[in-house]
Amino acid sequence: MRKALVAAVLIAATSMVAQQKAPLSPFIRENAPVIAITHVELIDGTGAAPAADQTVVIDHGKISAVGPSVSTNPPAGAKVIDGTGKTLIPGMVAMHEHLFYPLPGDEPLFAEQAYTFPPLYLASGVTTGRTTGSLEPYADLGAKQLIDSGKLPGPDLDLTAPYLQGGPSMFLQMRELKDADEARAFVRYWHSVGFTSLKAYVNVTPDELRAGIDEAHKLGMKATGHLCSVGFREAAEMGIDNLEHGPYVAPDGELYSKKEHGVCPDDYRAMMAEITTKIEPDGPELKQTVQVLIAHHVAITSTLAVVEGGLRPPMDRTGLVAKSRELMTPQAWNHTMTLRALESARNDLEQEMLQKEMKFEREFVAAGGVLLAGCDPTGDGHALAGLGDQRQVELLVEAGFSPAEAIHITTQNGATFMGRADRIGIVGVGKQADLVLLNGDFAKDTRAIENPELVFKEGLGYDSKAIYESLRGKIGP
Repeated sequence: MRKALVAAVLIAATSMVAQQKAPLSPFIRENAPVIAITHVELIDGTGAAPAADQTVVIDHGKISAVGPSVSTNPPAGAKVIDGTGKTLIPGMVAMHEHLFYPLPGDEPLFAEQAYTFPPLYLASGVTTGRTTGSLEPYADLGAKQLIDSGKLPGPDLDLTAPYLQGGPSMFLQMRELKDADEARAFVRYWHSVGFTSLKAYVNVTPDELRAGIDEAHKLGMKATGHLCSVGFREAAEMGIDNLEHGPYVAPDGELYSKKEHGVCPDDYRAMMAEITTKIEPDGPELKQTVQVLIAHHVAITSTLAVVEGGLRPPMDRTGLVAKSRELMTPQAWNHTMTLRALESARNDLEQEMLQKEMKFEREFVAAGGVLLAGCDPTGDGHALAGLGDQRQVELLVEAGFSPAEAIHITTQNGATFMGRADRIGIVGVGKQADLVLLNGDFAKDTRAIENPELVFKEGLGYDSKAIYESLRGKIGP
C-alpha cells in the first residue's frame, strides 16, 4: 500500500513538473532558414552611432549580411521582415542575473524561479546571461539543461556557483566557509558538476577569497564578488576579475574610516552613509581605486535597476511597473509595493547614493574601465528578470551614456568579458544571430527597449508578447 502511494505521489509530481515546462514551439514566430530584416535602424553593439535604413540577413542561425537597405538585397526565398520604424540591437549579455526571487516575509529567504525566469529573460531581450550566485544550484543546473535541450525557452546561461561566503553568513541559504582549504574544495566541487563562474560574498575572509580566486583560475573560471570584508583594491591585487555593483552600492570598505582589515562592519548602513556623503565619485580616493582596478583588468557590473527601488517616481512612467503587475502573483506584487512605499519614506541617502554611483560609473568608463550590466532581481522585488535589464539600459542613458554606449555596455562588453565576442555581442557578419527587434526608435526614446517584438536566439525568432502572456500572474513565489 505504502509503495503504491509513494509511486502515485511521484507520478503526480512528475506530471506537475511536465506541466510547468514552458512549451517551446508556440513561442517561435520566425523560423525560416533565411530571414532578412529590412529598413531597420541598427545599433550594432560596438558603440557606433545608430545607422538608419539597414538590412540584416540571417542565414541558418548566423548573420550573413549587414548593410544599407538600398544596396543590401534580401536573398531569393528569404522571409522578409519590414523593420520600418523599429530598432535592431544585439541580444543583451546580462551579467548579474539570478534564477531566484525574494520571498515575502520578515526573514530574508529566496524562492527558485527555474521555470519562469528563463523565458522572462528571453522575452525581454536577454539572449545570454550570467547567474551571479546560486541558492538552488541543482535547480539552476536543471534549468540550463532544459534550455540547452530546447525544452524551455531561455538565454544561454553561464552558471555561477553557490556563494563563496565566510561567517557569519547574511543569509540562511548560504554556507559559511571554515577556511581557505574549504574554499578551494568548494570551488572544485561546484566546477565539477557544471558551474563555470564564481562569486564571493560580503563576509568572505581575505584568505578564503584569495584561495577561491586562485582555484577558480586554475579551472578556467571567472571570479567576481559583492564584497565588504575585502576592499576593492585588495581584491584586485588578489586577481579578482569583476566586482559587482560599484563602490557606493556595495560599499567599498577601504573607503570607510572605521573599517577593520578582513572584517565587514556590523553597522553596514553607517559605512554606506559615510562613503556616500564623504566620498566623491571623482575624488582622490576613488581615482586611486579606479587606477588599481584598470591596472589589474577588473571589470565592474552596473546594477542601477535594483538600486532604484521605490526611491524615484520616474520608474512609474516607463510602463514597466504595469507590465510587472500583470506578470507577478498578487502576493509578490503586494509585498513589493509595501516595501517600495517604505523605501520612498526614507531620507535622501539612497537617492544621493544612486546619483553618485551613476557618476562613478561614467568616471570609471572615461578612465578606461570596463563596465558590464545586469539587473540583480532581488532587493524589494521590483526589478524582475529581464524587465530589470530593460530598465538598466534606460538608467545607463540617464546616467549620461549615449543610447549606443548603453547598448555597447549591455552587449559587447559582456560578451568580451565572457570570452565569447567572436560569436555574440554585436551585429556583424559571421556572428550568431542573437538579436532583438524593438518597436520604436530607441536612439530617440529609450523606452523602446521595453517593447521587444522579436527576440532571435541563434536565428529563431521568439514572440515576446506571447511569452509575456504565458507568464501572466506566475512570477514570484
